[in-house]
Amino acid sequence: MASSFWGALGGGGLGLVIGGPLGALVGALAGHVLVDREGAPFGPAPRELVFTTGLVALAAKMARSDGVVTCDEITAFHRIVEVPPDQQQRIQSLFDLAKQTSAGFEAYATQIAGAFKDEPALLEDVLDGLFLIAAADGAIHEAEHAYLVSVAGIFGIAETDFARIEARHARRPDDPYLVLGASREMDDAELKRHYRRLVAETHPDREIARGLPEEAVAIATRRIAAINAAWDAIQKERGMSRNLAPEPA
Repeated sequence: MASSFWGALGGGGLGLVIGGPLGALVGALAGHVLVDREGAPFGPAPRELVFTTGLVALAAKMARSDGVVTCDEITAFHRIVEVPPDQQQRIQSLFDLAKQTSAGFEAYATQIAGAFKDEPALLEDVLDGLFLIAAADGAIHEAEHAYLVSVAGIFGIAETDFARIEARHARRPDDPYLVLGASREMDDAELKRHYRRLVAETHPDREIARGLPEEAVAIATRRIAAINAAWDAIQKERGMSRNLAPEPA
């Protein structure tokens, strides 16, 4: 879990482990500016460190792009980034520092994209987490949406996949098919197979089994809830049998 690294290493050591722009950010928090152009000296950084630190940094930059951080967004942020009470101030300080630094979000997004280039599902998790935070106040504002589009572009996420992720957060109850990434032309049997496959691929239990950080599991839990809600809406719309109950979130 990423928070255990924070407690064991402290900001400076953690910056050395992560390397790159994110490592420099953490190093600056500890009072040591670590400009590491060649990457971390101790080999690849643990993915939970990159995931959590990257999500914090990108969320901070998104807050700066919008200009306003609401209480709902702060609450959503802390629901995703879970740390022990004695370490919350350190994460908050990292968030505040990332908002203030001159470094652009592009450098952080590029480092995350490189770290997870072989795990595109984790890149979707990061984007999903940013959407959760942006939508927490009831609306995704224009500046936030432009920011999310830019991050998705750096991550290499296709427009169709971006639309599918966005539909889980942008309050489009009239189009549950988009949430599932499905077509209205699919017959009932095709939709059931598609739904089962989607649940199998995105269920939080799968994230836990893969040893992913708690932040990724929290994002997956909210994602499966949106998928199940969309499936329930489709069943009602089509008058389908309810013998295929939604998976528990």
